Amino acid sequence: MTKELTVKEWQDKDLEYIWHPCSQMKDYEELAPIVIDHGKGVKLYDIEGKEYIDIVSSWWCNLLGHSNEKINNKIKNQLDKIEHVIFANFTHKPAIELCDRLSKKLPEGLCKFNFSDNGSAAVECALKMSFQYHYQTGHPEKIRFMCFTDGYHGETIGALSVGSLDLYAKIYNPLLIDTIRVQAPDCYRCPYGKCRDNCNIECFEKAEKAFAEFGNETSAFIVEPILQGSAGMKIYPAKYLKKLRALCDKYNVNLIADEIAAGYGRTGKMFAVNHADISPNIMTVSKGLTGGYMPMAITITTQKIYDAFYSEYNDGKAFMHSHTYSGNPLGCTAALAVLDVLDEENILEKAQDMAPYLNNKLKETFLNHKNVGEIRSIGLINAIELVIDKKTKEEFDSKDRIGYQIYKKALQEGLLLRPLENVLYFNPPLTITKEEIEEAIIRMEKALEKILPR
Repeated sequence: MTKELTVKEWQDKDLEYIWHPCSQMKDYEELAPIVIDHGKGVKLYDIEGKEYIDIVSSWWCNLLGHSNEKINNKIKNQLDKIEHVIFANFTHKPAIELCDRLSKKLPEGLCKFNFSDNGSAAVECALKMSFQYHYQTGHPEKIRFMCFTDGYHGETIGALSVGSLDLYAKIYNPLLIDTIRVQAPDCYRCPYGKCRDNCNIECFEKAEKAFAEFGNETSAFIVEPILQGSAGMKIYPAKYLKKLRALCDKYNVNLIADEIAAGYGRTGKMFAVNHADISPNIMTVSKGLTGGYMPMAITITTQKIYDAFYSEYNDGKAFMHSHTYSGNPLGCTAALAVLDVLDEENILEKAQDMAPYLNNKLKETFLNHKNVGEIRSIGLINAIELVIDKKTKEEFDSKDRIGYQIYKKALQEGLLLRPLENVLYFNPPLTITKEEIEEAIIRMEKALEKILPR
């Protein structure tokens, strides 16, 4: 464009062309898209210079803050060498180095890396990989998949099939794969009257029943370890995962750990499965993998699964699954830079120290609010569940859009929230400071008071 446009002109141009994700575009008639100019650390700045604290890490992927100089410089250097190359029969140093370094941080046994370009694609890859593995090892009957209720694994057809949040999947039910849905743990509204810190995982009987009925025909159980993100940052005990690992072994079912949202230190450990000290058969990673810089994902598996595909070409056992941008050098370079920062600056250790500070500050500020039912946390992730009544835990009607109303007020205060219906959450970059935490809480309190005054 030859001349600089006004804010309104930029917004009008946006709405003329762009169909934004996960949005009812009619809402944009009231709340026009905010045109961001630049970012630094935890903060974003629009083209008028207004500051927003990005407390949700721009859909959970901005692991180390915006415009991190180490990541910027490493990508710039790579850009002058090679931007992309076909990844079939060709390779490059950043991909090789990334796999070598990442393999040393993975749960035991995970050693083979299949690259794709986004989280949904990595999940599709995992499902197909598990299906073909069983087919080629003498178990063609294992064609179904188990998953949690309220799970979310992406928005392609296979990924939607193993998710079960109606917001995303319901309308597409006629297109979806028939999956086996196991009642997910709900530690806030536990039907057994227990709480996540002192139960005996009574809810695991739901999984045992499902395996007893369908285990012999099940290829894999896909799970968001410890944390069901899109369901409202629901947190469940590590003991559940341990029991699930053993149950999968008993029935020869692959355990797929979807670490796309929970991995890379978000839960306080490098990977969420580390809390249970287990290793899955297949793991998917994305989001924090490149620090939010480049679209890239990896499906990681074991030597045993890999070997089931290793044969003469004419045997037809190859994994014929590909993406144009598989192993993109710029994405691999960004991922290497993320590992550099994590290691050189002791980011996970610092985030672990910061986590109780954030949780305590949120509880001090909001726990006594009449509409705050629970504040749950793991790592730097904190979720505030809003209810009509604290005793009954009655939820606000989704039609009231309480979370969305608070979101709009928070934007006015300079805070980017992305509520999950009645759940407000903090999922900040691991580099957030105490001062930034305090300011974000002040801004959220102002927004909350405008919609749900004490």
